[in-house]
Parts: sequence; C-alpha cells; structure tokens
Amino acid sequence: MSDRFVGSALLIVGATGGIGSALARRLAHQGARLALAARTPEALENLARELGGIAIPTDATHPTEVDAAVARTVEEYGRLDGVAHCVGSLLLKPAHTTTNEEWDQTLLANLSSAFYVLRAAARVMQRTGGSVVLVSSAAGSTGLANHEAIAAAKGGIAAMAVSAAATYASRNIRVNCVAPGLVRTPLTARLTQSEVSLKASQAMHPLGRIGEPDDVAAAIAFLLDPANRWITGQVLGVDGGLATLKVSAGRSAPANG
Repeated sequence: MSDRFVGSALLIVGATGGIGSALARRLAHQGARLALAARTPEALENLARELGGIAIPTDATHPTEVDAAVARTVEEYGRLDGVAHCVGSLLLKPAHTTTNEEWDQTLLANLSSAFYVLRAAARVMQRTGGSVVLVSSAAGSTGLANHEAIAAAKGGIAAMAVSAAATYASRNIRVNCVAPGLVRTPLTARLTQSEVSLKASQAMHPLGRIGEPDDVAAAIAFLLDPANRWITGQVLGVDGGLATLKVSAGRSAPANG
C-alpha cells in the first residue's frame, strides 16, 4: 500500500458509480480516510465497510444534502483535504427530441450537482486549502452528434472549474477537472454491451479502445494528490485522444528507422 494520502480526509460524491468506486478503492489503498457519498444506501454501506470509510447517503441534486455530507466529513475527520464529484447522467438525443424535463434533469444531475459540491467544499476549505476535482466529458469540447444536452452540462462543468480555480487560488484551493471519453461503467452499459456500438466507439478513440473506470480514477487521484499542489485550473482529457486527435482510418504507425 502506498502512503501517498495517509492522513488526508477525502470526500467522494457519487462513490458507488463506476468511476467513483474505482477512485475510492485507489485512494483507500493509498492511505486516505474516506467519506463516501451516494444515493444507493446498500451499495454505499458495502463499499464503506470494504474500505473502512464512512457512508453518507446523499442525493447530490439536493444542495442541503451535499452541505450535510461535507459537514459530516469534517465532523468525522476534523478536516477536509479533497473532494471528487463523480456524479452524472447520460442523455444521447438531438435537441429537437429532447424534452424540457430531460433538459432540466440533465443539467441538474450534472452541472447543478457539481456546483453544489464545489460551493460546499469551498466554504469549508477557505482556511485550510484543499483540492476539488470535477468530472466533465470530452463531449463538452468536441462536436459529437446527439450530445446537445449532456455537452452543455459537461462543458459548463469544465468552464466552472477553471473560473473557480481563479476565484479560490488565493485561498490555496485547487480546482481541476477531468474530461473522459466513453468509459465502461453501468451508466454506459447500453453502449458498451452492444458489439456494434462498442466497435464504433472504439474506432472513435485514437488509442483504439474505450476507457476503464480506473483510467479516470488514476487521473482524479493525481489531481487530488497534495504532491501536485502547483496544478490548478486544468481540464485534463482522459479520453484516448478523442477530443484532440484525428487519426485516419487504416493508417499504421511509421516503421522504425
């Protein structure tokens, strides 16, 4: 076990999701004291028992519950060193078929919940500093068909992270963001369990595969790590090159020599 996070008190909101649970296990193995928040009580209790953390049932779309989760973390550990927001939803529909309710719910589950977590963490970290990591998406910066609502929400998260980093830099609060491509999680099962859609998704990512939860968890842990305390205001693409690279189909790497 690494001792990278020994003594640190970290809150993961959305801890029972694919990325959240991978992050929780990674941080626990590196010595962190964990507060785990999610709205799935049984899965949350099981994860907390496995990792020796505390379980805080929380619906991140309710700001009072987010505030309570942060307060409970401080009550238990006496401090809050880092927070990861791993909450989200996925809506793949063109704008003309997206209902008002779907639009509102997509913004609430993604952008609003991230804002509630950022705000609650910033209030507590004013005196001690700390690290906040939010999860955006490659869709927020890349034109992907049928992603209008989710792209707006995830793009907003990335923009919010950069603005907050400027706001709170003088208080030694670092705010960063990861922007994954398609990751194999329960949330994306409809896409990843179909052989046709999986092959199409793999082809969209220049590295030739979709992501695994630990790919993203590793990046979040890096940004939470106090050893990286000079990094703030960054949106880190963890997407197999999806957002920034264009690789021609069928092209092979140049031969050595």
